[in-house]
Amino acid sequence: MILVTGGTGLVGSFLLAELVRRGLPVRAIYRGEAAPVVAGAETVEWVPGDLRDGLGLRTALEGVTHVFHCAGLVSYAPQDEEELLRVNVEGTANIVDACLERPGIRLGYVSSVAALGGGAAAAQRELPSTEVLRIDEQSQWDLGAEHNAYATSKYLAELEVWRGVSEGLRAVVVNPSVVLGPADWHRSSTRLFRYAYNEHRFYTPSSLNLVDVRDVAEMLAQLTLDTDHSGERYVLNAGRWPLAEVLGLMAENFGKRPPTVAVPGWAAETIWRLEHVRSLLTGARPLITKDTARAGRRPLEYQADKVCRELGRQFRPLPETIRWCCQELAQGEIVRW
Repeated sequence: MILVTGGTGLVGSFLLAELVRRGLPVRAIYRGEAAPVVAGAETVEWVPGDLRDGLGLRTALEGVTHVFHCAGLVSYAPQDEEELLRVNVEGTANIVDACLERPGIRLGYVSSVAALGGGAAAAQRELPSTEVLRIDEQSQWDLGAEHNAYATSKYLAELEVWRGVSEGLRAVVVNPSVVLGPADWHRSSTRLFRYAYNEHRFYTPSSLNLVDVRDVAEMLAQLTLDTDHSGERYVLNAGRWPLAEVLGLMAENFGKRPPTVAVPGWAAETIWRLEHVRSLLTGARPLITKDTARAGRRPLEYQADKVCRELGRQFRPLPETIRWCCQELAQGEIVRW
């Protein structure tokens, strides 16, 4: 029996479909009044639960041999700093503690490249515009650097997993970059597709590290179910691309006009400051924060050689991923808003 947290999220939903495709019995935790329906995962056993409910987690773990912890909060809004710690750190600690009480359970944890601390390292280094800082699994978290709240929460959550490993838990950690997939395009990375679909004119001269959600789900399943590795982390990243090229490919596949006006760095700095003031006065979440305004301007690329070598496979190319996502989004109701 497999237990999955975060089964309604982007990675979790595709992981559920992958596990069902393998013919495995799957149980998933959900929050809310009614059990959700996930395409390709109709045979999943849904159980109500909450990451902060230790007793409920222990009940959900009855008869379970493998746990995939995909649940987590992704936010760069200042209002969510405490919630990031509660969900990402305390929730992961509860999962680890519950697993430790059942010897033999194997854990696959979905972290983030943000937990590697590379963004802060790149920001502090004086790099030429053409030089790229390459980050891999050996990257060290710089305690003296300034990290955003989301990155800090994922780093601290990873520490909980490593604590579990030191106490006998068998676990692997994956660190995906920005995950692309067809989902609710009012949330997470799928908003990039909405931005291209709505034919916005502006883009920032930055770059993104991206990975296909199908690769994340499949590689996570392989590492957790098909290997005996433990205490290892794996960067999942298909490559680094200029934002203008990414948005251009999305617009092309939607049959839309691509953005053509580059926003200079000083303008982005002004906008996030104005948004910060607006959010303080109104209580609304800022449309752009300091972290999102500066994301991608740091010349860094996450290296995924380790997972490709150990699994003997490569990542899907970006054009194929974007074409698939646009087709899926265009066929669903999600595009009509």
